Amino acid sequence: MTQREQAATAFDDLHTRHAAALTQQAYLLTGRPWLARRAVERGFRLAWQRWPEVAVDPDPVGWVRAAVYEYALTPWHRLCPGLRTARGLRRASAAGPSDRALLPALLSLPAPYRRVLLLHDVVGLGPAETAAEIEASVPATAARLAHARERLAGLVPGLGLDGQPPVRQGEILRARITALPAVARATPPAAEDVRSGSERSARRTTRAVFGGTGLFALVTLVMMALTPDHYTPPERARATAAHTRTAPARHRGTEARDHRNAARDQRNAAREQGNAAVRKKIRQARLAPELR
Repeated sequence: MTQREQAATAFDDLHTRHAAALTQQAYLLTGRPWLARRAVERGFRLAWQRWPEVAVDPDPVGWVRAAVYEYALTPWHRLCPGLRTARGLRRASAAGPSDRALLPALLSLPAPYRRVLLLHDVVGLGPAETAAEIEASVPATAARLAHARERLAGLVPGLGLDGQPPVRQGEILRARITALPAVARATPPAAEDVRSGSERSARRTTRAVFGGTGLFALVTLVMMALTPDHYTPPERARATAAHTRTAPARHRGTEARDHRNAARDQRNAAREQGNAAVRKKIRQARLAPELR
């Protein structure tokens, strides 16, 4: 037997032993048989894609269960109009009055409390294991569990949870929830279908990645072909486009100073000429009497 066949055998064994229970749990989380089936299928597909990691995990079932719960509790499922909780709730009409009220009451709990209740009272995990799976502290997990039980005791008095110790409450809930007729009708997909679907999904993802890379390379080549070879920076283009040269500020200051000096010299020369003419007239006036 090849390594791939051994992996497929181990995966099929894991799926056969735990897919039905995970489908029931996903149904209790969502109240939607179709969504529960899809969540389990997606969880096992992800496990097959990462089988080397899952195979060496100390708790492969917990690995798959975490993936199933995360997908089942994704908030965007509520936006789909075709996935309404009422469709799944009508399937419980064959049960007794308390059982018909139990599933709506369970679905009315907030998602974190619903998940803690299922892991502890239905799956049978301990407080520490439950806290580790939901990534919370043990006191916070215990508080959520106590609140969920208290809420169910108020919504469904026929369960008989009031006045019972916590251990007995867990036993009652486990027996009543697992006995719901509607839960058993949510059948999981076959293991071979899950593996083949996972491989097809992986191939599509690979082709999409290579296609996106090729498209990016093509766009890059087209942009390089359309871009001119010579690029002139804007500052250099403005400098070469002007036909008249503008003197630097330093040269303009020197020219202005030279103009001022030349004008001052001209004024001084004119003043000297005027003074010389005045002195000449004075001398002529002084010499005139002597000549007479």
